[in-house]
Amino acid sequence: MRPDSRIFTGAPDARRDLLLTVLAGAVGGVLLVGQAWLLSGAIDRLFLQSEPASALTGTFVALAAIIAARAALAYGSTLFAGRAASVIKRDLRERAFGHVAALGPAFTSAERSGEIATTLTEGIEALDTYIRDFLPRLALAAIIPLVLLLVVFPADLLTGLVLLLTAPLIPLFMYLIGSAAGAMARRRYGILSRMSAHFLDLLQGLTTLKLFGRARTQLDSIRVITDRFRGVTMEVLRVAFLSALVLELVGTLSTALVAVEIGVRLLAGGIPFRLAMFLLVLAPEFYLPLRALGASFHASTDGAAAIDRVYEILETPLPPAAAEHIAPPLRDAIRYEAVTFVYPGDRTALRDFSLHLGHGEVLALVGATGSGKSTAAALLLGFLRPTEGAILLDGRPLGDFSVASWREQIAWVPQRPYIFNTSVAENIRMARPAAPPAAVRKAAQQAAAHEFIMRLPQGYDTVVGERGTRLSGGQAQRIALARAFLKDAPILILDEATANLDPGTQARVQEAVEQLIADRTALLIAHRLETVQRADRILVMQNGRVVERGSHRELTGTDGAYSRLLAAGAVYG
Repeated sequence: MRPDSRIFTGAPDARRDLLLTVLAGAVGGVLLVGQAWLLSGAIDRLFLQSEPASALTGTFVALAAIIAARAALAYGSTLFAGRAASVIKRDLRERAFGHVAALGPAFTSAERSGEIATTLTEGIEALDTYIRDFLPRLALAAIIPLVLLLVVFPADLLTGLVLLLTAPLIPLFMYLIGSAAGAMARRRYGILSRMSAHFLDLLQGLTTLKLFGRARTQLDSIRVITDRFRGVTMEVLRVAFLSALVLELVGTLSTALVAVEIGVRLLAGGIPFRLAMFLLVLAPEFYLPLRALGASFHASTDGAAAIDRVYEILETPLPPAAAEHIAPPLRDAIRYEAVTFVYPGDRTALRDFSLHLGHGEVLALVGATGSGKSTAAALLLGFLRPTEGAILLDGRPLGDFSVASWREQIAWVPQRPYIFNTSVAENIRMARPAAPPAAVRKAAQQAAAHEFIMRLPQGYDTVVGERGTRLSGGQAQRIALARAFLKDAPILILDEATANLDPGTQARVQEAVEQLIADRTALLIAHRLETVQRADRILVMQNGRVVERGSHRELTGTDGAYSRLLAAGAVYG
């Protein structure tokens, strides 16, 4: 397995740390030669030549110094490798999360959030062993045996040849077995990602499953997925244990072969004792880096599988880069000029769509579900880019301006607002993080949310749960409205802002919305008659096109698409 150089792209310091790790290991390998030579000499002098121990004081001191130096180098190697792993994981997480954020809702809506979350957390964490153990051992498996061969060959040609001929056996078996293990590991990682996504879907839809009595039946699908994951995991472990057995066997037999040929020659007097002892000490150390590489090869396969998925996300093309120009305040109009937008999979949401929204005007988009209303709003918010045509701000393309500066001028209330697992106050403060408590309270009062908030256990400090599980749909909608009031932006995009409200609250919120809309430019995606009939103009959409334009009075006077929507209840009171 070749090291994946992509992981160093955003972390050059990690490359330096890994080089220091390998350098420390290589120096330790060189010191090993000196340690083996001193040790064999000490044994020869002490036991064969019967020299007194006091004569070997210098040798013992040198041995102790080398052992201490090797221990320090091993500690430094571990420290540098751990730091490299930490830096690379942090860099990948930051880049991956930033890339997903830059891709925006258009990307995440097409993916399974559980799978993305697993990749960006557990997947990146799986790189730890790959970086900390496998990469340094891969380099040391090439360096240390080569250093030892350079020492052994001049000392004893036959032993050098035995080491040279047996050394390739370990990488060969590691490659043959590791190829199968790598394919299994990638399959296992894919099943893990799908299982995580499935579990998250079930948890988020638990209320619906309980309501329809389907919670217990989902146990069968969970059992099937987990059994499949267990089976693949056991296959990977089976191959890993087989790999460990084969590599240890080959390493042990190779070491034994060296010991036999040295022992036979030593008995025959064909090799000095000190040299024989020196070579016997070095033989296990020669195979040790190769065996260590084989042991970490299995652990690295999960990391290698995770790298592929992480870079699949990172290499997803970003939308065209927005300009850095600050968007000036809108003075004239927003125009859609022959805009066409096609989602992946060739699903056309807008076809030759044109719109004129003048400064201070309230424009309503109505139409059946799937007619392209929300896509038109997403294009204006900069979440999507037109496939064809252009959106103009006072005559200049929206793409000429920084999307962030343009969004500063917009308050958006979606039909299904996202409520974070934090306090009510912090959820409202998403619109303006530095807003004081008094401004948050005023915005909640304007959105008719203050009364129900005060009935919560801790009032504005109540944590509302993931996706606002402790709130009703109408309460969540009013939190979203409070955000819009708090932001106090000159342009409003309201995607059915009065949805999910009871008639009494709806009337109060509608009154507040009208106050919010006053003297502002507003694009309304509306179904309620009270919202639609107060708009300056109404655009009726069908299949991504505008089929009728006019005021409520004008459109109800004709037997057209708008009248049919009213009759069918698509626009209701």
